[in-house]
Amino acid sequence: MIELWVRRFRCDNAGCPAVTFAEQIAGLTTPHSRYTPLLRGTLTQIGLALAGWAGARLAASIGITAGRDTLLRMVRSVPEPDVGEVEVLGVDDFAFRKGRHYGTLLIDMATHRPLHLYDGREGEDLADWLRGHPEVKVICRDRSSGYGEGARVGAPQARQVADRYHLWANLGQAVEKSVNPIAPAWPNRPPDDAGEPLEAEPAVVQSPKELKIVTRLRDQHAAAHELWEQGMSKAVIGRELGLHQATIRKLVNARSADDVVAKSLQRAHVVDPYVGYLHRRWNEGVENAAQLHREIQQLGYPGGELAVQRHLRRYRSGRGHAPASGPKPPSVREATSWIMTHPSTCARRMQTNCTACVSVMPSWTGSPATSGSSPR
Repeated sequence: MIELWVRRFRCDNAGCPAVTFAEQIAGLTTPHSRYTPLLRGTLTQIGLALAGWAGARLAASIGITAGRDTLLRMVRSVPEPDVGEVEVLGVDDFAFRKGRHYGTLLIDMATHRPLHLYDGREGEDLADWLRGHPEVKVICRDRSSGYGEGARVGAPQARQVADRYHLWANLGQAVEKSVNPIAPAWPNRPPDDAGEPLEAEPAVVQSPKELKIVTRLRDQHAAAHELWEQGMSKAVIGRELGLHQATIRKLVNARSADDVVAKSLQRAHVVDPYVGYLHRRWNEGVENAAQLHREIQQLGYPGGELAVQRHLRRYRSGRGHAPASGPKPPSVREATSWIMTHPSTCARRMQTNCTACVSVMPSWTGSPATSGSSPR
């Protein structure tokens, strides 16, 4: 608490709206303020770092009484810094609510400082901002057609480039789609008694029978796109096909059925970490799903018995015995990471953690002339 004696002045001009005013002390008081400049600056920094309730709790812990609304008002009152000249501009969207409401963020790629934020993903808003900044030379954006049109209209002198994240993400999706069709043909090859991978012989990979879920996804994708081309909305298509609106949105936004299939088949199943144990116990003669479920529960299995029954159903239906306990075939995501990793780094992985790759994908380790069935 600071007590001050200050002078109060009265204006003799009858037309003055102030009439009376008190003298101010530089660095300690400001007109119509309840906080000193130092305290206001402290609370502003707390609000910028933590905002509402979290900022109020921190302020209370250091002896300052300030509510969350006060902190938010101080944050809103901070003047926006001058944008200045921007030569390389980054443009990308973000979700207020995923799948429903999006906004656009503009960033100075030289300083990584946010410059502007607006609601929506329309190219007109981007063009309006660019007209006020003719100094922009490079626009780094994703592959959105709206952003591309806005950049061409607002800054025809600028060069448009794709950012590193989207280039790498699109490459990963393309590789996953190439790997996914051959993944079901990877055998589960057990190691020999010495612990070394078995020496594999060249074999012709036959196209496996398509899974029911793959066939269903392809039919749904074709039906959804046919109705979409007829002008129906996504809500109407969902009612026609009896599918959830989120599923319809996924099907309509996918360029091809392979995109939907790849994402669905890459999902890890809850039983996957315990497949090796189930295979070993099955080969030992334990075929009771309830007993196997109880055993893997003690190992940390979080799922139910039905998932175990479904996993063992393929062996009960006469499609073959469970393979011997050995390294599990790599997932599509793992194989994709091997392809996209620098050869020197991938070689170190193969020597340490990825011995399963040598045993289940022998053709990938050979020369391109003998392993033409796999991308390199």
